[in-house]
Amino acid sequence: MYLPAQFKSEDRSQARMLMREHPFASLISLDEAGSPFVTHLPLHLEERGETLVLLGHCARGNGHWQYLRDRPQAVVTFMGPNAYLSPKVYPDLARVPTWNYLAVHCKVEAVLIDEPDAKDRLLKKLIGDHEPPFAQQWRGLGADFAQKMLAGIVGFELRVTDLQTKIKINQHRPESHAKMKSLYEVGNDNERALALWMERLGIGGGA
Repeated sequence: MYLPAQFKSEDRSQARMLMREHPFASLISLDEAGSPFVTHLPLHLEERGETLVLLGHCARGNGHWQYLRDRPQAVVTFMGPNAYLSPKVYPDLARVPTWNYLAVHCKVEAVLIDEPDAKDRLLKKLIGDHEPPFAQQWRGLGADFAQKMLAGIVGFELRVTDLQTKIKINQHRPESHAKMKSLYEVGNDNERALALWMERLGIGGGA
């Protein structure tokens, strides 16, 4: 992605935080014709030493798993909080609007997971991320039902081979920070999340 130096983050902890707080990702592969094919899906992030691995699955009817089998290199993108920024945050008028956002792009190498017990373990990790109490209900549905559901999906591990993190919160325009932060703090969910990231990064006098 376009990554000007002022917005480039080398802090992998920031990338991990974004991927965990905003796990609904876009998985992008090439289909048989060489055109991009995109699946939107939640991914579970694991740290295996210095290696980051993303775990997910798609419906068996979704041909994406076949693209991953035939061409394991793919791209995963995560979009964090994002919001419009009005030029009224500046003390002068010679400014234009912009859009602030945080994003992570990962190059990945895919390995398919189709063994039922391995898929069950993968699902339990996703359940643990989003609704831990459902694990008991899943166990209580019975082996026949579980096997039927597992047969309908294909899992995969996506080993991250490279990542880029973009944090664009007007940090190169300090004259905008005070008013921008005050506007974002009373805004919608995305705007409040950006105000929190300003605090985290010390933009506009935060800790």
